[in-house]
Amino acid sequence: MATAELTSTPLRADRQASQLDALDAAAHAAASHVRTTPPAPKPSRTVLERFPAGGPRGQWPAEGYAAEQRRNGVPARVVMDLATDSFLVIVEVAS
Repeated sequence: MATAELTSTPLRADRQASQLDALDAAAHAAASHVRTTPPAPKPSRTVLERFPAGGPRGQWPAEGYAAEQRRNGVPARVVMDLATDSFLVIVEVAS
C-alpha cells in the first residue's frame, strides 16, 4: 500500500503573502454587508429601584420588587449595573 507524503511549500514572504493579503481583502470587501437603513432607536430606560449587589440575599430583593411591579401591570425587569455594582429594576419605554 502506497502512502502519500505531505510536503509543505513555504510562502515567500515578499510576494505570495502580499498576494494572499490582497486576495483576502478583496474577498472580504465583496462579502461585506453594507447597512442600507438606519438602526432602530433603542428604547429609553426608567430605573424604578436600585439594590446593592453585595447584599446577603444577592439579587432576590430586586427580583421580588420586579415581580411585584409585574403583578401591578408594570413590565419591570432586573439588570445588573456593573459600574455601580448594583441591581436595577427597570422599565423600558419606547421613544
